[in-house]
Amino acid sequence: MTRPLLDDASLAAALVTLPGWTARDGALHATFAVPTYEAGVALAVQIALYAQRVDHHPDLLVQWRKVTVSWGTHDAGGITARDVEGARYVASIVAQR
Repeated sequence: MTRPLLDDASLAAALVTLPGWTARDGALHATFAVPTYEAGVALAVQIALYAQRVDHHPDLLVQWRKVTVSWGTHDAGGITARDVEGARYVASIVAQR
């Protein structure tokens, strides 16, 4: 099932509620600092477990002391409400760390 892309106004409104996230190349992106490589892997695993539960998977890049998360809906060709939900989830777990 293809989900509808967010229009510019909806995307702008969502980004206001997601500090640190940007929209480019058809996806929402954010990079988070972590204290150690192991903490980055743990964060990526936590995101991956959520992604499995909701059957919507971001691109994850784990690097030394940072994790980059990119949410985009490939079959829709851009950003949908599911991507915003995923970004909100990630923002909430990062805020708890």
